[in-house]
Amino acid sequence: MKRGDWDRDWDWDWDEQDAGVLRLPSGRLVRGRGLRHPLDPAAPTPSYGPYLLGGDPPEVPWASRWLRWPDFRLLADRREARGVLTDAWERSATERVEIACGGGKGRTGTALACLAVLDGVPAQNAVAYVRRFRPVR
Repeated sequence: MKRGDWDRDWDWDWDEQDAGVLRLPSGRLVRGRGLRHPLDPAAPTPSYGPYLLGGDPPEVPWASRWLRWPDFRLLADRREARGVLTDAWERSATERVEIACGGGKGRTGTALACLAVLDGVPAQNAVAYVRRFRPVR
């Protein structure tokens, strides 16, 4: 069995060593990635993904949610964003959650910082936390 097959079918958690995976202080793992970069076929797939885009998100075979957030702009609805990101954080305790925008850096990093705050990182330290523990490659 090659790497990824068992994870995809049975394990609900990410491999912390995989690209884009952030370990939150609670131990929850969340993957951030850019949708413009093709998903490695050997990589495990998420079970849930909020997608932060200005336009319609791509079709995916797992549960997903679209959060309207144009590139280089503010998100369209802060209340909806709070709900989507809180849901992603809650799901990350028992599911493989990925957060993605087009490039996987700006909006994705900001959303991961929001998850870090939900997980207990002080707001003033959240962006630095994400930059330290999920360096953009």
